[in-house]
Amino acid sequence: MNKPQSFFHLHLISDATGETLLAAGRAASAQYKDARSIEHIYPLIRTDKQLMKVFEDIEEEPGIVLYTVVDQALAHQIDERCAVLGLPCVSVLEPVLTVFQSYLGTPAGRRVGAQHVLDAEYFRRIDALNFTMEHDDGQLPDDIEEADIVLIGISRTSKTPTSIYLANRGIKTANIPIVLGVPIPESLVTARKPLIVGLIATAERISHVRQNRLLGSAPGYDPQGYADRATITEELAYARKICTRHGWPTIDVSRRSIEETAAAIVALRGRTR
Repeated sequence: MNKPQSFFHLHLISDATGETLLAAGRAASAQYKDARSIEHIYPLIRTDKQLMKVFEDIEEEPGIVLYTVVDQALAHQIDERCAVLGLPCVSVLEPVLTVFQSYLGTPAGRRVGAQHVLDAEYFRRIDALNFTMEHDDGQLPDDIEEADIVLIGISRTSKTPTSIYLANRGIKTANIPIVLGVPIPESLVTARKPLIVGLIATAERISHVRQNRLLGSAPGYDPQGYADRATITEELAYARKICTRHGWPTIDVSRRSIEETAAAIVALRGRTR
């Protein structure tokens, strides 16, 4: 018998965007299937006045407090207020910074939002995102050689979200749909620079996703055929045949998150470089 799901408040205080905290908090929360976190995110907290308002909210809905605050005075205030309220409180980055300081022999620079600096790496990610959006769903196939990675697969194999996730890491990613009986672009066959990866899934998984998709109502559109498992099995066989013929690796995304699929692709890229 399943236990009833409980809820708890998770307060995330950051002097920057809060992305690091959100990732850490969700990773920890995911380990507790019978407890669901209610997230309260407080980004760009850099003054005593802002912090005072945050704790007014925390007092109304007490819970776990995680924070990433570079200013040591503010961090000390957070620790003290949580101690008074009897709430668990963790500085997420501090243990990591301590290890870095011990190994490198020098204290951290304590720069707020240092990971979001507008440097060459930042603009490389923006360039990759622009490229990926312009080359979504088979657009501009003649530019495939400029991509770092090309994802191919039948409809509903998560090509677009995976492409965007990779682009956010600075990897120029194009994606091209495989349609039953339709030849793939010649530019894809002749491409030498990009890693080409086929995304596949079980027919059951794809059928389920397609059934839950908001289907269009264009004349002649066949929603039943679109989600038919026998048809999907044919599509998958066609996709696998193409990948086998050209020696392109495939990844089954049936039980993978977008993040896990992207990690597998990056690992493939590392082995083939």
